[in-house]
Amino acid sequence: MDIYCVGIKGTGVCALAELLHGEGFTIRGSDCGDVFYTDAILKELGIPYHESFSAEHIDAGIKTVIYSAAYSPETNPELAEARRLGIPLLKYTDALGEYSARFDSSGIAGVHGKTTTAALAGTLIRGAGLPARILAGSAVSGFGGRSTLSLGGKYFIAETCEYRRHFLAFHPRRIVLTSVESDHQDYYPDYGAIRDAFLEYAGKLPSGGELIYCADNPGAKEVALAARRAAEKAGKALSLTPYGFGAEGPFRIENYRVSGGRILFTLPLFPEGLRLRVPGKHLAQDAAAALALVSSLVRAEFGEGGWTGGRREAVRSALEDFRGSKRRCEITGESGGIIFMDDYGHHPTALSSTLSGLREFYPERRIIVSFMSHTYTRTAALLDEFAASFKDADIVFLHKIYGSARETYTGGVNGRTLYEKVKALRGNVYYTEEPEDAAEMLTQTLRPGDLFITMGAGDNWKLGKKLLGRYEPERARQ
Repeated sequence: MDIYCVGIKGTGVCALAELLHGEGFTIRGSDCGDVFYTDAILKELGIPYHESFSAEHIDAGIKTVIYSAAYSPETNPELAEARRLGIPLLKYTDALGEYSARFDSSGIAGVHGKTTTAALAGTLIRGAGLPARILAGSAVSGFGGRSTLSLGGKYFIAETCEYRRHFLAFHPRRIVLTSVESDHQDYYPDYGAIRDAFLEYAGKLPSGGELIYCADNPGAKEVALAARRAAEKAGKALSLTPYGFGAEGPFRIENYRVSGGRILFTLPLFPEGLRLRVPGKHLAQDAAAALALVSSLVRAEFGEGGWTGGRREAVRSALEDFRGSKRRCEITGESGGIIFMDDYGHHPTALSSTLSGLREFYPERRIIVSFMSHTYTRTAALLDEFAASFKDADIVFLHKIYGSARETYTGGVNGRTLYEKVKALRGNVYYTEEPEDAAEMLTQTLRPGDLFITMGAGDNWKLGKKLLGRYEPERARQ
């Protein structure tokens, strides 16, 4: 079948295209001319694509068009032409849902933590020897720099998105729920609205399905308990599996500490101990979530005796080898004694937990942050929470808000508003409208032993790249 993908460079669409290409489908597509990490993946696979959108690219030989939610048949000429020719159109999330219906599928969901949990799950599934396919929301170093991993065709594990209830197209046998908090205020006006969406997603679990949830997150716990009540009322069996520091059962995190550049902890299921090289208590939680999911799949595939000594050791080794995913505490370089890092965290809870983990992991380093908030509605709704989330940073640089195509700024809260809020709570906070305008001051500020991290869903990562470029020539001369 000939499938055409509009927005093929997007992480999700590219990942699904890769999976379908691996099954023998003929894939082609289009996107803008900007260069993304997915360009290299598409070229390596030999998937052709246009770097423009034109009705001329669409022909009657195409059987299905899959398109990113960033595009619309009302405004995109290729989608309009496909509609005119009667070619079926599938939004990416609907196509992912149809794909998931072909497997024993597990969806990983939550306001934050889902990408790392999906990446960890794939890493551990490979160690456990399970016949599965994994789709994460970012490139994973352990996946060969891609966001997919194909190890077999029985199980499918995918990151599933809550925005506009996109995850309701997915067909889960299991759901991992990392967190439920107020977010996407342009669509969910309050916490109750987003909580109900997650509850609706949990309601898609069949009788005998499993909901793996973070017992440390009040929203996830609330949804899990409400889902069990709803299942009982409907006469469905639903298995709840908690994980985390406050969980009861085999996935309770115990004996947590940091030593020798590793996070160390135990679970009742793994009393011999587990090790991670990526910082933060939230990473221990994500690892426990992934282990709970993998344990469920091990039982499904191998029975109750599936955790053999060899499999346990392979999974423990895989966990310690895990090096994270793109834009999740990603070390982009180290030069002049300075670690340069980039992180996608754009919610106050993610900011706070990431910086806390870095402080714990690098107690001797100054932590210097550039943060670019994403969407006016999120910033306005969570302004106080954002302002309080930088307590573990030594120096903070703030910038304009990175707007979204789905909203229009109408006045009110902006980047300087957040700066004033943060400034009222602490010192060593600075503001530049454009991120790269902070480069000169940062060049004077950074010194050996520092950790500089760009954070947010905006494009301030370019600032980190620019600064690293200034130090690399000096390193080359040494």
